[in-house]
Amino acid sequence: MAQFKKIANMLLNSKYVTALTGAGVSVESGIRPFRGPGGLWTEKGEPSMNVYKRFLENPKKYWDNRNKRDKNPSKVKSYTPNPGHYALNELEKMGILKTVITQNIDDLHNVAGNNNVIEIHGNSKKMRCISCSARWNKEKYMKNIDSYQCPNCGGIVKGDTVMFGEPIPTDVLEQSFLEAEKSDCMIVAGTSAVVQPAASLPLIVKRKGGSLIEVNPMLTSISDYCDLAIRQPSGEFFPQLIHYINNMK
Repeated sequence: MAQFKKIANMLLNSKYVTALTGAGVSVESGIRPFRGPGGLWTEKGEPSMNVYKRFLENPKKYWDNRNKRDKNPSKVKSYTPNPGHYALNELEKMGILKTVITQNIDDLHNVAGNNNVIEIHGNSKKMRCISCSARWNKEKYMKNIDSYQCPNCGGIVKGDTVMFGEPIPTDVLEQSFLEAEKSDCMIVAGTSAVVQPAASLPLIVKRKGGSLIEVNPMLTSISDYCDLAIRQPSGEFFPQLIHYINNMK
């Protein structure tokens, strides 16, 4: 109870609260992480860093292969937001949480109802022009435009998800750092905080004198910098926090 009181007061007394989320938040929706226990890359090894380079060398080949796969689709499991996602939406509706910065590509923060979501590694449901950064819903784009050329600028279009070896899109990078600079409190949930540039965002907040709240069952590289650490999964902790804040009123 004491921890809930501390965190609730910290959030309510802060002027600009943001959240940085990672794979641990989506694990509770049944999505496997890439790294760590049960991770895809832990099991199979990390992909080659020249994936993006190979794509740029022959985007037509990439698209041709993708079109073949689309004609013979495998069964894709549908995932839904978990209580942690919905609780972050509640924090936004309360006016406490300003922005969610996520490393996840699953679109679940948007599905849960958050309006201000910055997706550092892209969104698996979108397409993006690598020249002008225009984005489209993937399903609608594939129905209407079967091309790897941007209808706006003629640039190369790819999935919005950031490939290995691909730079983070400039617009997303700028938004992420701007939000960190504005924050006087950041919730760091479900991330090991080792992958850049996301790992630097909590440190920006801390350097400016802001507060960090970690929600993660495990110790991470950011733990020593945090003012408060909750060793629970986000899907368990955040709904309890919402309940506590509602009872404070």
